[in-house]
Amino acid sequence: MPIPSISLFRHRGLTVTNLLRHGSTIQHCYLTHLTIVTAAAKHQQQKQKNYVNKNHLRAKQHTLKEYSSLAPVLSPDNKPDLTESQAIGTVAASQANFMRVIVQQSESSRTSDCNDKTGVELLCVVRALLKKIKRRVLVGDKVVVGSIDWVDRRGMIENVFQRSTEILDPPVANVDHLLLLFSMDQPKLEPFTLTRFLVEAESTGIPLTLALNKVELVDEEVLNTWKSRLHTWGYEPLFCSVESKLGLDSLLQRFRDQTTVIVGPSGVGKSSLINALRSSPHASDAADVDNWFEPILGSKWFEDQRVGEVSTKSGRGKHTTRHVSLLPLSGGGYLADTPGFNQPSLLKVTKQSLAQTFPEIKEMLRANEPAKCSFNNCLHLGEPGCVVKGDWERYQYYFQLLDEIRIREEFQLRTFGTKREGDVRYKVGDMGVQQAEPRLEPKKHRRQSRKRINQSILDELDELDDDDNDDEIDLENDPIVRAIRNENQ
Repeated sequence: MPIPSISLFRHRGLTVTNLLRHGSTIQHCYLTHLTIVTAAAKHQQQKQKNYVNKNHLRAKQHTLKEYSSLAPVLSPDNKPDLTESQAIGTVAASQANFMRVIVQQSESSRTSDCNDKTGVELLCVVRALLKKIKRRVLVGDKVVVGSIDWVDRRGMIENVFQRSTEILDPPVANVDHLLLLFSMDQPKLEPFTLTRFLVEAESTGIPLTLALNKVELVDEEVLNTWKSRLHTWGYEPLFCSVESKLGLDSLLQRFRDQTTVIVGPSGVGKSSLINALRSSPHASDAADVDNWFEPILGSKWFEDQRVGEVSTKSGRGKHTTRHVSLLPLSGGGYLADTPGFNQPSLLKVTKQSLAQTFPEIKEMLRANEPAKCSFNNCLHLGEPGCVVKGDWERYQYYFQLLDEIRIREEFQLRTFGTKREGDVRYKVGDMGVQQAEPRLEPKKHRRQSRKRINQSILDELDELDDDDNDDEIDLENDPIVRAIRNENQ
């Protein structure tokens, strides 16, 4: 049977010949096809890219509009749209986790409704989100209250307006004037305590008045001595007495149409002074002003403040006032009654800014102009070329406070460092949507790992080994130390 045979060389030769004959045509077709495929791919990729960019753009616009901040700070001139369950008011008192808010503006007041809610007193809590982002609500703050139950008069503080001023000791916002109140006796006036309060008050940048109460307990010679002494400090004190009504009219004139915070140690007569000023007959003779506390002046919350006696054992006042409260004056203006304290924190005062809180130093610098200290960061401690001399009375107090602030700043630098993260962080979700969320604190009571505890024990043992020159303990052969090291490895 014949076997068919195929010449592989013949067919291969024909194929090569055909390829050589039509090579230019095949190459042109291949390049044309490749160009079409590449162009289509680029078009599809560009189309997809434009589509994604358009969505990203929409997402960014939506982000800036809705998720720019969890609770944006409202400007004082901002007039947000209110619903029937919302209102704008001022925090009049703070106690524990509750705030007393007096309504200034509501939806009914805008629409001129007969059922006006202005002056209604609401018992409010603070929104949890504000606590998470560490936005503190203070007495005197202008706030937005939501979820209001007008029957039970309860609500929730949703946002806070921007503050014009703020003080930490005591915590009050939107303060126009500070009254630093001390007593001539019971408790006795102490120069260093007075200096500490003056430094704290000067650091706020708020106008202040120094008043000395209980002048009936000392003679005229003591008053003249303290008056001349405070004059060298750079202050003109105002002597007053709640018992004899001395100087109350002058205080009322300074308090008119202002929010004044009375600051001072316990027992100097802050609450007694407030009761005397609010019951003064001259207050009702003042010009009529727009007082949005007027509808609730007879409520229980705004009765006379509690007054306590000075301790006979320690000679200091007892803590009668326990919380900060904002009280109205019938002649216009508001007084903030605050708890007494003997040691202001001075947290806002730094080494460089402490000198600006002493009028004596500012007067010396002004008198030596145009001459200045040789160093820009001069602390006025006798540095070469310093124009501030140490021949003034409160120099020792300045040196003592400077040393205290320096120790505090060094401790803060070692503990917290210089970097501080924000209270709000942002995460990117689907399609580039940026969402804001509060930055929570790490767990303060997290249990340390066994390895870290063992390492701390080794470090302490090494320190003891360095201090012990007699080598009474052989740490290398100690079984406990070897067991700890083996476990760490």
